[in-house]
Amino acid sequence: MTDLRNAPIAEVDPVISEAIDNEVARQANGLELIASENFVSEAVLEAAGSVFTNKYAEGYPKKRYYGGCEWTDVVEQTAIDRAKELFGAEHANVQPHSGAQANMAVYLAAIQYGDQILGMKLSHGGHLTHGHPMNFSGISYKVADYGVSRETEQIDYNELQRIAEEHKPKLIVCGASAYSRIIDFRRIGEIAKGVGARMFADIAHIAGPVAADLHPSPVPHADYVTTTTHKTLRGPRGGLILCKEEHAKEIDRKLFPGVQGGPLVHIIAAKAVAFGEALRDDFKEYQRQILANAKALANELQEQGLRLVSGGTDNHLMLVDVWMDG
Repeated sequence: MTDLRNAPIAEVDPVISEAIDNEVARQANGLELIASENFVSEAVLEAAGSVFTNKYAEGYPKKRYYGGCEWTDVVEQTAIDRAKELFGAEHANVQPHSGAQANMAVYLAAIQYGDQILGMKLSHGGHLTHGHPMNFSGISYKVADYGVSRETEQIDYNELQRIAEEHKPKLIVCGASAYSRIIDFRRIGEIAKGVGARMFADIAHIAGPVAADLHPSPVPHADYVTTTTHKTLRGPRGGLILCKEEHAKEIDRKLFPGVQGGPLVHIIAAKAVAFGEALRDDFKEYQRQILANAKALANELQEQGLRLVSGGTDNHLMLVDVWMDG
């Protein structure tokens, strides 16, 4: 009898094996324009599929609740150190399973249940976790929102300041999931300080350009920064939290044991590889090409008669106004 533990997947589970083969073909033969479906390197795939999937490791490096974590500690500390270097951050937590869980940990660390927050409207380009009423962020906190100017279709920072002064939020959330222009993190940081709020920047979509110095970084201005690792950062599916050292202990406590249990060590290994790749010069060239491709596509769409929201793009995203076409 064959020991299935050592048999190939095609023999153990032909249904899933065929699905994997078909997905490989789909990705190879299609044109993928979804940011959250970026293509990782073979090295990242190898780390994600490594034996670290067998390891359970509640806690943090040198502070585990399980034995046999010496190599897990090497992996996680490497990921932490590389993330800090990549973004110039004082502290990094590489354990979040997703961007939403990273964001939840920030809320729990920064404010109390029922506190006032200020975030970007989902309909103007924000994200569910920035205060949408169907999301935990909108259920757990009082929410005021800001958006884009009707005239420029870009963030109206004067209006943002007015709303902040009116509502006096404890936390101002910035970043977007559908916004194609540069975000002025410095200005938002000044607004936050002016009303006594903490600043939280979610850069899930623009982490790659930020890491490559092609978009202003929120790290010098924000108390907390989160990102996913699988969009422009070109890593495995997961999340990352960056913060000031003064917030480090509270962030770590709120993620574990507050939001999650054991980390996914194999995914943290893949994050470490991806962060290492992002520190190389060829990653910066890759990001420059992303932005060049986006501008080229935006220009061509406009030449074909389509209207782009805000008139163009400064990042990898663009929004096409199809309302006029019904």
